[in-house]
Amino acid sequence: MSAVLAFLLAVLGLGLLAPSAQAQTGRYVALGDSYSAGVGAGSYDGASGNCKRSTKAYPALWAAAHAPSSFAFVACSGAKTGDVLNGQISAVNSSTTLVSISIGGNDAGFADVMTTCVLQSENSCLNAVANARAFADNQLPGLLDQVYAAIKSRAPGAHVVVMGYSRLYKIGGSCWFGIGDTKRRALNGAADELDTVIAKRTADAGFTFGDVRPPFTGHEVCSGSAWLHSTTLPVDESYHPTATGQAQGYLPVFAAAA
Repeated sequence: MSAVLAFLLAVLGLGLLAPSAQAQTGRYVALGDSYSAGVGAGSYDGASGNCKRSTKAYPALWAAAHAPSSFAFVACSGAKTGDVLNGQISAVNSSTTLVSISIGGNDAGFADVMTTCVLQSENSCLNAVANARAFADNQLPGLLDQVYAAIKSRAPGAHVVVMGYSRLYKIGGSCWFGIGDTKRRALNGAADELDTVIAKRTADAGFTFGDVRPPFTGHEVCSGSAWLHSTTLPVDESYHPTATGQAQGYLPVFAAAA
């Protein structure tokens, strides 16, 4: 009898000690740019307008699976660090327990770099990439520090996951058309530089960096199994993750870090 009683008490004790999944997930806020909004994944929330927030973006997928007690999805296409500070950050407060963000690519002008590399000469592309890398090295760290400090100030107890960017191209891949490998290598190198800068500032802020390059390896543009759009229509979806890229590239990395 005593053994049975001990067993029941142990079971009850475990039940009392183990919080529910919802209690563990708490209040989640998703900040950032188009890579967090889910541009390229389709299934956009009409109420989000030009921000193009997708129900297939990794924040929405994670929230659907984990049922946080609240979910504020404010990531927006085209967002820069200033947009986070001037608008999105208001969604974060002292009750926020989890924050995700991808930011910095637009500050460094990567949309314009891609346009230059696709439409102009190799030299023009390489110059544009060099300028973006210089910005990422010299000016972006301070901008990221401001964003991270604002998040920490508003939600000092939150767990913050900063998501990186994937490389765009498979070198020597199966594309018959488009830019050559010299431009592709330059763009991939710029993505690596951007991730290196973001990862360093993330670590210094005490946050967690989500590196999506490993899962996207083998699924770049020209891979034959791409999780990223090449040049496409609508044009703003070009060089963004597909729904598969969000679900199989971004989501697992975020879920492991969250």
